Amino acid sequence: MTEQQAAATPAKNQRTLIGRVTSNKMQKTLVVRVERRVRDPMMGKTITRSKKYHAHVESGEFGEGDWVEIAECRPMSRTKAWRVTRLIEKSKAV
Repeated sequence: MTEQQAAATPAKNQRTLIGRVTSNKMQKTLVVRVERRVRDPMMGKTITRSKKYHAHVESGEFGEGDWVEIAECRPMSRTKAWRVTRLIEKSKAV
């Protein structure tokens, strides 16, 4: 197995998240917005919470609006400690 294939396959106990690409304007970095649904403790209403992660990508093949899977990795910079493992769905926007 080559170095790139080993980096692309996530480890067994590695955290992975699925989110939408919100920005691809940086070099080798995507901003991915991950949404999760939580229940309000007092009202009982379901609320959508979101968080943005900076993810490393070698090639510029991902566009805004794409669904991607990101996996945790070693810190690459102050804000970037995730990498894109695979494309789930391409954006339908023109």
